[in-house]
Amino acid sequence: MKTICFYFQIHQPFRLKRYRFFNIGRDHYYYDDFSNEDIMQRIAQSSFIPANRMLFDLINQYKGRFKVAFSISGTALEQMEMYAPEVIDGLRQLANTGNVEFLTETYAHSLASMADPIEFKNQVRQHSDRIEMLFDQKPTVFRNTELIYSNEIGNAVYELGYDKMITEGAKHILGWKSPNYVYTSSEQPKLKLLLKNYKFSDDIMYRFSNYNWNEYPLTADKFISWIDKSPAEEEVVNLFMNYETFGNIQHANSGIFEFMKALPHYAFEKGIEFATPSEVLESHKPAGIFDAPFPISWADEERDLSAWLGNTLQKEAYKTLYNIGERVRMCDDRRLKQDWLYLQTSDHFYYMSTKHFSDGAVHEQFSPYSTPYDAFNNYMNVLSDFIGRVKAQFPDSVENEELNALLITINNQASEIKKLQAELKTVINKNIEKLVEPSPEKVSSQKKEKTKKK
Repeated sequence: MKTICFYFQIHQPFRLKRYRFFNIGRDHYYYDDFSNEDIMQRIAQSSFIPANRMLFDLINQYKGRFKVAFSISGTALEQMEMYAPEVIDGLRQLANTGNVEFLTETYAHSLASMADPIEFKNQVRQHSDRIEMLFDQKPTVFRNTELIYSNEIGNAVYELGYDKMITEGAKHILGWKSPNYVYTSSEQPKLKLLLKNYKFSDDIMYRFSNYNWNEYPLTADKFISWIDKSPAEEEVVNLFMNYETFGNIQHANSGIFEFMKALPHYAFEKGIEFATPSEVLESHKPAGIFDAPFPISWADEERDLSAWLGNTLQKEAYKTLYNIGERVRMCDDRRLKQDWLYLQTSDHFYYMSTKHFSDGAVHEQFSPYSTPYDAFNNYMNVLSDFIGRVKAQFPDSVENEELNALLITINNQASEIKKLQAELKTVINKNIEKLVEPSPEKVSSQKKEKTKKK
């Protein structure tokens, strides 16, 4: 029996305001609140809210046979809570059906998995806790930023306690093999992998309303017939896509909502079922090994990291950012740590891409900057101010190891002071009790006086 596994990504970055060289050292607030609020509210109205309602209706209509999964970045969750709380309410309603699974990822939708193992672990744990708090569901499946995966990342994910993960079914890794199976990591056999079928996924996400596509128009019965005609032994078709596909990437007037509403009907007619990633990974045995010695992703034609680290500008910004990570972790400044998270979001590097042709057009579509060089200059100005704030707390003249040792000493001294203060308080209280308590002679005298009176 064939199974369709739907997974939707929801992410929004905290976009930076126009931050000029002369702002460095003077202005420590970096974000374009107007754009962030406006974009989140527009996408919520055109996409997230009607899509949530559509999925809820489908789950009820088919009495639990229709299932989907979500991965929502921490930065998107924060913006929803601030600007579109009704989206969170809709997602909670979906979670309560028991037919929706929430995956975990890096909190800031960051590239930390390649640069900073400690930061990577911290963000994964932070995101998992946030998902559990909001939706009362502890994630068991991991999804890295932009489906980025390598053997090394797989090992790190397994060490964090996850034995299930989803990633891209990259053609240059699979070769002749199909993405429509469950695989295991080549270096960690206990880590099961679910791979995106990029052809079918992109048919919906990118080609659905393309008049020049030779398969236009795409109808639900046609799409299901393609899945049904795939080899019988290929039992799992993973459709991974951006949630904004519904209503934003593909506008409502394209018929995308009607397409999705009709899809389960034609699937069930063919005996095709729906399942969440954890259900598929638990119920299907691995068909082979997935070996990714170099990082892959779901972005652009290359399916590699070139969307974020493909040119000198991106690499310089990336290196400069993560060089300061250890010192940021040493501080207790809540605002500084929040900025550290927001500045790691992968979108900032995506805007700096200098790719051309079809991939370049996609990058320009999502970028708020006129050129990649503007994106780089703006980001580096912000980063310069941020680094200045970190150095104000922890000067360059002190090495990381020495600074860390000093902080440990200071923390130990603080603990010792608290302990001594507690002991001193106890001694003072005992002395006060002794001063207040009458002496034995006085007590004896008082007893004699009472006896005489009697």
